[in-house]
Amino acid sequence: MNKELARELISAGVHFGHGVSRRNPKMDPYIFGKRGMIHIINVKETLKGLLIAKKLLARVVSEGKDVVFVGTKRQAQKAVQKAAEQCGMHYVSERWLGGTLTNFRTIRSRLQRLEQLEEMEASGRLEEESKKQGARLKRELRKIRTNLDGIRRMNRLPGAVVVVDVRKEYIPLREARKLGIVTVGIIDTDSDPDTLDVAIPGNDDSIKAIEIIMAELAAAVAEGKTMVRQTETFEAASAPRRRSRRRVLASASEGEEEPAEGGSAVEPLYSEPAAAENSQ
Repeated sequence: MNKELARELISAGVHFGHGVSRRNPKMDPYIFGKRGMIHIINVKETLKGLLIAKKLLARVVSEGKDVVFVGTKRQAQKAVQKAAEQCGMHYVSERWLGGTLTNFRTIRSRLQRLEQLEEMEASGRLEEESKKQGARLKRELRKIRTNLDGIRRMNRLPGAVVVVDVRKEYIPLREARKLGIVTVGIIDTDSDPDTLDVAIPGNDDSIKAIEIIMAELAAAVAEGKTMVRQTETFEAASAPRRRSRRRVLASASEGEEEPAEGGSAVEPLYSEPAAAENSQ
């Protein structure tokens, strides 16, 4: 499987880095060599980072946490959106609003505003407004929907953030690091790998390479979801049975003789006192 994946990545141009003059010295362990004035990325390191990222995302999702895919550059928008929809997670493909993670309460209030405006649009109340007010509300609706539609179902902070192009998506990476959220990203030869928890060295300008890597990460997230279901099923099956709360009417005392065949195993609740027999 790794050989087939490596062939697909190479044919997609994942090994082509940036020009030699744009090299970040911290990326030297991931560079295989150079061809002309372009650095060549070591595909073995790409596969290694991809496998580590898949295991990490599967573990994060198996713990019941969410993942956010971020890619606002033109080459990554469709791949990020497709991967997020494939695994049922969240995405940002147009613009990352500052404070999406660190000021999450405000973002949730804007999403509530989006639902309110959509309800007005569906009921026709938006058309009943004046021309100026209606145009303003439609513009607000279009703006919020464009920026926040991919995270409208995110009711809590995610457990991991996946980015394409570390240099461009530095704001979500800073917010995630501040909150202790795991970060995974595709990183080119001009970027700093220290800004990520798991780096996947590769060409972040190749549309095909981004699609392949995002599809692999989405598959890992989907696998993590199945692990959650298996864990829940196992816990439900192995849950201890509750003891009956019914009152115990009688119990056998120690040293008591066993009843004869056909006899009752429970002594009667009431018997004549021994004192009455002695009085006779």
